[in-house]
Amino acid sequence: MSKQAEGEITMKKNPGFTRILLMWICLNVAVVGADQSTEIPLWPNGAPGSEGKTGKESVRVTPDGEHVISNVHNPSLTPYLPAVDKTKAPRTAVIVIPGGGHREMWVDHEGHNLARWLSARGIAAFVLKYRLAREANSTYTVDDHALADTKRAIRLVRSRAQEWKIAPSRVGVIGFSAGGELAALSGMRFDGGNKEATDMVERENSRPDFQALIYPGSSGRVVVTKDSPPAFLVCGYQDRPDISKGLAEVYLKFKEAGVPAELHIYASAGHGFGVRDKNQQAFGTWPARFQEWLSDSGFLQ
Repeated sequence: MSKQAEGEITMKKNPGFTRILLMWICLNVAVVGADQSTEIPLWPNGAPGSEGKTGKESVRVTPDGEHVISNVHNPSLTPYLPAVDKTKAPRTAVIVIPGGGHREMWVDHEGHNLARWLSARGIAAFVLKYRLAREANSTYTVDDHALADTKRAIRLVRSRAQEWKIAPSRVGVIGFSAGGELAALSGMRFDGGNKEATDMVERENSRPDFQALIYPGSSGRVVVTKDSPPAFLVCGYQDRPDISKGLAEVYLKFKEAGVPAELHIYASAGHGFGVRDKNQQAFGTWPARFQEWLSDSGFLQ
């Protein structure tokens, strides 16, 4: 008897086995589909300020397999939508902004790794690829172009909230290092959108509903008002003083403004730990603390 025939007999005799097998197949198809994400251009017709720039994007791979990107002229979002949604309730969305000193982007441990982690827990995640202001010969600036990319990403997610089953009132940002600077700036320089714009995305509000700043660069630039989004703050004690001490000062700014904030400083961590399998010390658990904070703050249902 062939193996195929034996399998058919087994399935007929054991309906429970059949149901389990089908569930396993469907789950694995869903997970594979969720991880095969496609980049979505922030501006389908080209980003303002990037006219005439056609240079090819650069990707280098480090000895331990990390992907590092530079020469970005067509900023984009890569979505990671939860494969299974048992509640059918609108999801929380997090825009993940990698760091790299505005010279490059470390898109794995400060981007896709966290996005997959969030998606597996029912949180929609979107990895932002933004223009770099400090790489050689760049004509871009942090405040004009990289921030514009960040604000556009927030608007884009809100504009497709119904399609992606996202709650428009629970769209936040999380940024690492230079990306943390952009996350902080988006929480300072937001607007209500242009209701007369022909581009439907530009009609959306650019204010993040929450901000997570993970060892952010330029912490001295952070200005907090009573209208600032709630903040989740993480850094390492062994990081350079402008971050380890600077983020503590940022926390006090939130406290003085009456804006809810939570601060974690890990004694054994330095800079750039992000999300890696090898992070076995206490600082490797920070994503779980972030999820708890989202829940405690009312951003998860």
